[in-house]
Amino acid sequence: MPVQPRHPVPAEAPAVPPADGSPADHAVGLAHFNSLPFAAAEAAFLECCGSLRWAHRMAAHRPYPDLGALLAASDEAGYDLAPSDIAEALAAEPAPCLHHDAPRAAHLALRAAHAAYESRFGHAFVICLDAYTPAQHVDQVLAGIRVRMEHEVDEERAVTAEELRRLARSRIVELMTAGPGQ
Repeated sequence: MPVQPRHPVPAEAPAVPPADGSPADHAVGLAHFNSLPFAAAEAAFLECCGSLRWAHRMAAHRPYPDLGALLAASDEAGYDLAPSDIAEALAAEPAPCLHHDAPRAAHLALRAAHAAYESRFGHAFVICLDAYTPAQHVDQVLAGIRVRMEHEVDEERAVTAEELRRLARSRIVELMTAGPGQ
């Protein structure tokens, strides 16, 4: 369940040199990103969070002086999302999936857990897995669903919004490191 883009980035976005994750890579990616046409920047931001209002706001507030300012703006825009914006972002989230070689039982368990969660809360389960290795993802998702199924609806709404903000931050860092179109 690595961070996967949801939509292709427009072809008008020129390539950025490959990155190795250093702060200089963020600076190169950010400078490139700040220079993109508005529509290309907005489309790239939609890859980070599926709320059109959030993506529009993020693209409109360019240029960002550094990665910290960009991430702070992302958090601020995330805190300002209305319930309808959060619902839009959740609808755009890709369904988590396992590698096709994973045991059938794991596929079934994950599918059942997601169905139970969606039935209870009416939206997809989201979780940021940055702190875990890919081998731990399935266990963390299943454990997260199990714990969060006990939440009241309002509590889960707040947790879900926070997970969306964390996912957006993670995807922004990836975008600024790899550069649009990479």
